[in-house]
Amino acid sequence: MRKPPRENAKQAFALVLLVALTVGAIAGPTGLLAWAENAETLEQRKARIAVLTEERDALRNRVDLLDPNGADPDLVSELIREDLGVIHPDEIVITLDGE
Repeated sequence: MRKPPRENAKQAFALVLLVALTVGAIAGPTGLLAWAENAETLEQRKARIAVLTEERDALRNRVDLLDPNGADPDLVSELIREDLGVIHPDEIVITLDGE
């Protein structure tokens, strides 16, 4: 018993569609092969976020030390001396505990 040509065309179209979906699921931009690459990219971005968070926190601390209502005198002195060009590269800053 032979199938009508129209039925064969439907089955061929369904087969082509199924193969295309399978290839997309495996090799597509969100497929199985892309998972490893996406996981690696995610780890790199998390590491970059950690570095940027540290830099942001350091800058936030510096800004807090320069608050006009209670600026840290040592930092202000250092910045003024640096701007005026009277700081020397071989200077050493000694901090005293308890201050």
